Amino acid sequence: MRALFVLVLAVWTTVAPAQPFPSKPIRLIVPFPAGGTTDIVARLVGQRMQETMGQPVLVENRGGAGGQIGAAEVAKAAPDGYTLLMHNITFPMASVAAQVQNRAMYNVDGDFAGVSIAVFVPLVITAAPNVPAQDLREFVALVKRDQGTKYTYGSTGPGSFMHVMGEALSKQTGIEMTHVPFKGAAPLKQELIAARLQLGGDQLSSSLADIKAGKIKALATNASRRIPDLPELATVREQGFPILEADGWNGVFAPAKTPRPVIDRLQKEIAAAVKHPPTEKRLREIGAEAVGSSPAEQDAILKRQVEQFRPVIRDMRIENN
Repeated sequence: MRALFVLVLAVWTTVAPAQPFPSKPIRLIVPFPAGGTTDIVARLVGQRMQETMGQPVLVENRGGAGGQIGAAEVAKAAPDGYTLLMHNITFPMASVAAQVQNRAMYNVDGDFAGVSIAVFVPLVITAAPNVPAQDLREFVALVKRDQGTKYTYGSTGPGSFMHVMGEALSKQTGIEMTHVPFKGAAPLKQELIAARLQLGGDQLSSSLADIKAGKIKALATNASRRIPDLPELATVREQGFPILEADGWNGVFAPAKTPRPVIDRLQKEIAAAVKHPPTEKRLREIGAEAVGSSPAEQDAILKRQVEQFRPVIRDMRIENN
């Protein structure tokens, strides 16, 4: 009788349906400190997903190493959909830089599964309010002319968007600037506002209010077309710096090998969240365009930008400083 009971129990356990997803809280890792665009978007999307999925979506900030620390945590997590990554254009750049230097904490080409591009957000290059330049061309001319002054530019870490932009600009124009890395866009912006840095940059969402308030200057957008919120701001291509052109985004990734039904459920929820009227309105207010793309589109933009920036970063010999 005991043997029969054990057999029945084993059969029941085998055929018992799995718990529906999600059945516990979801962690959404932001690889930067609170206050930047990626954090803002993650909290807006996470709040709406929490309301529709019936489980808490816990946004956790894991800043450092150009976003590598947070991304590595997700890469090593169980592929069950309960640990996700919200990242941005720094993901392909910093990952390639780490690979080139043999200090990668994960394999960007195989450790992640795209879930959805949540939003498109234009990138802007900004300057301290006391910098006497109105656009990027004038800034370059200023640095060339004023060689007795030490110019600095900030980034969110080695291989990040502004690190690559700063080094590419220096290489193309011959100007000299000192790189100052930060753990995220929020502390970088505060140093820029205080004029302890001359040059910086980020996604528009975390800079737009300060640009309009005159706390920082917008010198150029890296986007392929002008920004509706700042129509007078010329693109880097229009100003003669096409190497700096890059379209910004914020998107969600899961660990590789996450089951397809889980990926599809998460994509559906993200798309619904960014298109939820109050959320979409808030995103528009900070200069972000709601997208909610397919997983394939998120995978494609990551792969395309990895391929775009790999030769640039290799040629520039980006260092961990």
